[in-house]
Amino acid sequence: MSSSLHPRRWPLRTRLIVEQVVLIAIVCAGIGLVTGFALRDFLIGKLDDDLRDAAGRVERVHAFPVPAPLPGPPKNPLEGPGFSQGTVVLITYGDMVQDADRLQGRETSAVPTDEQATLLNVPADAQPHTTTLGESGDYRVLSFRTRDGARIVTALPMAQVDDIVFRMALILGGVALAGLVAVSIAGALIIRKTLRPLERVAATASRVAELPLHEGKVALAERVPAEDANPDTEVGQVGLALNKMLGHVGNALEARHESETRVRQFVADASHELRTPLAAIRGYAELTRRTRDEVPDQIAHAMRRVESEAVRMTSLVEDLLLLARLDAGRPLAREQVDLSRLVVDAVSDARIAGPDHDWRLTLPASPVVVTGDPHKLQQVLVNLLSNARTHTPPGTTVTTALAATKTGATLTVTDDGPGIPRELQPEVFERFSRGDTSRSRAAGSTGLGLSIVAAVVAAHSGSVTVNSRPGQTRFTVTLPD
Repeated sequence: MSSSLHPRRWPLRTRLIVEQVVLIAIVCAGIGLVTGFALRDFLIGKLDDDLRDAAGRVERVHAFPVPAPLPGPPKNPLEGPGFSQGTVVLITYGDMVQDADRLQGRETSAVPTDEQATLLNVPADAQPHTTTLGESGDYRVLSFRTRDGARIVTALPMAQVDDIVFRMALILGGVALAGLVAVSIAGALIIRKTLRPLERVAATASRVAELPLHEGKVALAERVPAEDANPDTEVGQVGLALNKMLGHVGNALEARHESETRVRQFVADASHELRTPLAAIRGYAELTRRTRDEVPDQIAHAMRRVESEAVRMTSLVEDLLLLARLDAGRPLAREQVDLSRLVVDAVSDARIAGPDHDWRLTLPASPVVVTGDPHKLQQVLVNLLSNARTHTPPGTTVTTALAATKTGATLTVTDDGPGIPRELQPEVFERFSRGDTSRSRAAGSTGLGLSIVAAVVAAHSGSVTVNSRPGQTRFTVTLPD
């Protein structure tokens, strides 16, 4: 059975209606069977009474003085009123059959020999028995012996009993079918009305599920209506529990947002404040390097290291400050940007910075133009190419491709390096994340490059994805017009 056809996957409304109809059908079938058997027993009992009455009349009509042939034609035991159609009478003396007649209309007909044999096999115990007389059908048979030794066998057809039971079964079946249809329609309407509060609760949960709860300040004002949060009903208990959960989630989201706001503000303030002392450190380091006085080699090396680390820390601070501004929703510049020119410039710079890599470029014939901040988009290109250069070994081929789409532009940066492990791919755009477990590293990095790419692209209402396997890693950036 297909999984979609399994009853457990049916909607609750459908399951309730089907279970209700099946239950009523079982009850109707049980009532029909009990009624049918009871009616049949009642009709057979009435038929047995008629059979005994007929046997008594036959015994009274036909008197047997001695067990010898009577002079003249025997009197027909079926003559006279009170016998129903199809009544069979068989009278024997010893092994001799005196009468074997069946009433048909106003006349009687002889009972066939094979039916006579079947009737004579019925025990002469004066108790009704059911037997089949060939093509004539089922009969109730009463056989007994008189005091003078004669045997009287009387039989009444059961066709009328079976016909009544069959008609009753048809009537009950029709009534039950009509009742099931009526119950199905009424049940569907009642169940639909009953489940409307549950549907409203589900609608509220669906609206909450569509909210962007993972970012920014979320006003979680969605609640289940008061009429659907009545603790006296089962659905109301679900609605009330959902409202309580939404309240707790709203408080947690508000606390999270406040904490994130404080952290972002701290990062922005710290980054801003660190720029001045870092600039001073770099200035003094450069001043020491440019002095005319003789400086010991050890001190000169130390100052070069100080200057180098100050430059790296300044880059980190600038990255943190940019992320803090993007997180705060600072508006970006909005102007027409020629992505083709930006890509050419970025790849040219990357070729100079990484001469040991094979840099390739694929551009459309016409310029690709989008609306955005040119400086931020250039940083996206620089970070993606720097990421490919930094985390792949020398000799790696890096291909940058740009294409125009109906809704904007698509930029891809593909390298044939060792790739990113599958378990690390969802984390590459997280801050301070690195995929160094499988991608070699020729130079240090802050772990913020791809985070800045994701933040800038998101600020432009675009998307960035990564698809990696050994021998191919592809970053795809999609930007709207």
